[in-house]
Amino acid sequence: MGINWKSFKIVASFLSAIALTQFCGSNTSVRAAETVVLRFGLFAETISVSELQKAVDTGKFPRGLEVYTGGISEEQRNFLLGLLRVRVPVDIVTLSRLLNTQIGTTILSNLSEALVRKDQAGVQALRAAFVLGATEPQGLSILNFIAAYPSQRLEINLLKAFQVAASLNTSFWRTQEFMLSIAPELDSRTPQISIPFDPSQAGTSQVQVLNLNWNDQKRGRDIPVDIYSSNATTAEKPVIIFTHGLGSVRHELRYLANHLASHGYVVAALEHPGSNETNTNLAAQGKTRLLEPQEFLERPRDISFVLDELEKLNETANHPLQGKLATNNAMVLGYSFGGSTALAIAGGELQLERLKQRCQGNLAILSFGETIQCIAQELPENSYQLRDDRIKQAIALNPTTSLMFGETGLTKVQVPTLVFASSADKTTPALTEQIVGFNQISVPKWLVGVIGGTHLSVKDPSTTLDQVGKPDTAFAGGEVVGEQAADIRQLLKSITLAMAAQLTPEADQYAVFLTSDYAQLVSTSNFPFRLVTEIPPSVISRIKEFESN
Repeated sequence: MGINWKSFKIVASFLSAIALTQFCGSNTSVRAAETVVLRFGLFAETISVSELQKAVDTGKFPRGLEVYTGGISEEQRNFLLGLLRVRVPVDIVTLSRLLNTQIGTTILSNLSEALVRKDQAGVQALRAAFVLGATEPQGLSILNFIAAYPSQRLEINLLKAFQVAASLNTSFWRTQEFMLSIAPELDSRTPQISIPFDPSQAGTSQVQVLNLNWNDQKRGRDIPVDIYSSNATTAEKPVIIFTHGLGSVRHELRYLANHLASHGYVVAALEHPGSNETNTNLAAQGKTRLLEPQEFLERPRDISFVLDELEKLNETANHPLQGKLATNNAMVLGYSFGGSTALAIAGGELQLERLKQRCQGNLAILSFGETIQCIAQELPENSYQLRDDRIKQAIALNPTTSLMFGETGLTKVQVPTLVFASSADKTTPALTEQIVGFNQISVPKWLVGVIGGTHLSVKDPSTTLDQVGKPDTAFAGGEVVGEQAADIRQLLKSITLAMAAQLTPEADQYAVFLTSDYAQLVSTSNFPFRLVTEIPPSVISRIKEFESN
């Protein structure tokens, strides 16, 4: 499309609304907008659609708009004219099937605040205008959006519009178009697979949980660990290590640990003392930092320590887990900051030189995930290798990767890896934190995308009760959790079990659940799922354009 990503914040509200609008039938007989009214406080200026078209054709704004354009530079004028000329190709069928998500109406509602309507029907009007405008052969543009707006005039409150644009989390908005580009062909074909059983259903074994608290005397760290197992546990199945997100707890994926244990796996869910909920609460009281830079190194070392302790249990006479712990054939499963921990211990190299340069700039435009990574700039060295050879497979759920692994750190991941991304993740936006990094991984890999999922959607409902009533902003809130996210957790149970099985004699039996067809088959109206093993070439070219700006 030729969009300059450095200027993306100016156009983000337009493109994001395109990406997130819900498809619905519209009455094409409704009178379309013929004029645009720009309201700034008590002042208003009216301009016709034909005058805007003339500006596009001639490169000159009409005289009536000089109050708005007179004070900007020639470069800015050209950019605005270029924006009016941009056309975004949007497939209506793809739009209708992929983007009928729970967050669509919320986003449109936010955007509609910039419109002035007496009937309070801004959301419906926006939806209709985007859908009708997208039917144009050359794609959706601002002009054909205005022309399709179901009212004789489109009145814009510029102060509100500026507020919307100024508050945008640009990484989040950039993600939307890219998520649409992942395997769009799936919307026009029927899955060609036969499912032998439902991997999201619990196994037949009864689960037991062993609560331990281990102390690493060398590092002075107390590591609480919950070990999930069952009477079906055998050494033929890998040990699974779970590492939690920043400011969280070891049971944030408890439902998933129970699911895996019911199928005979041992899951060791540990808690990192320097980045758990207890530490965050102390930070809120001003008693410690939210995150020490050393924690980027200590978290992977916590996992290695837990594997050491599990090896000791495996050799302890009369212990229920004696001889059942395959610690040399382990899989690591990490969420959010734990996702980057998982990638690090799987071989991803911390490369901090570029991070140290980038984090000297304006941090206000970064997502929360990017800001947290900037803490690593205080580490003395520019690179760190923390791989543990006992890790044979990795799953990274909504990880942070954009800064801490540099340009080539993820090329050093040594084991098969699954990366999970949610299109509506404001904390670790999928494009910057998962998609770009996934493209660097060279070992066998899977990218699972959830259209409409948010950062907290995968978490155990017991850990997201605090989200009720939280305001929805550009940087936080609007989380799809609890019962609303049940479909996402079902998918995660299936693909995590299938990944674990790849380290067992049952690998072939579970391989079908790691395919695009399976993701399409279990997609729902609220959450279309995507699973690919490579980024499509057309998307790679846009990723490279994004990375170069």
